[in-house]
Amino acid sequence: MANKEALRELQQRLAERLRLARESAPTRSWLAVEAGCHGFLLPLEQAGEIFSLVGLQAVPHSQPWFLGVANLRGQLHGVIDLAAFIGLPARPASPLDLASKDAGRLVAFNASLQLNSALLIDRLLGLRRPQDMSEAPATTAGRPHFITAELADAQGRPWYELNLAALASDEAFLKVAA
Repeated sequence: MANKEALRELQQRLAERLRLARESAPTRSWLAVEAGCHGFLLPLEQAGEIFSLVGLQAVPHSQPWFLGVANLRGQLHGVIDLAAFIGLPARPASPLDLASKDAGRLVAFNASLQLNSALLIDRLLGLRRPQDMSEAPATTAGRPHFITAELADAQGRPWYELNLAALASDEAFLKVAA
């Protein structure tokens, strides 16, 4: 008899936990980065590891925004200059500039996207939550499909949410060779 009651209590507790889990929406978070003096929000579930800029091997006859390949934890990753890809002012292409400690960081794509690529960004700005942002009026007419939202923080700084999965499937992104 005691076993039946204990089992019933366990089932009730589990049912309550499942109900609470369904009701509480999963929280979204973004990795805030800066590229070309613009703020971008990368969904944490799509962003991978962050690396210091390492030696890049140039790839001849590639797009100007494709900086080359880098060995990141034993795997070759294509490195894309985010600002240049979007059409913002390009970074200096000098190997000495890219080797300096202020050259930027690489944000790899999450392994779930099955793409060995990393974005070159200027600065990491920490994490942001949706409750820290508000919807901003669209200022970019005809923005690329991989920029899914324009937001603003409490200080009024504009942010662009960048969907890395959509970026990875962009036709221009897939055309590395010129």
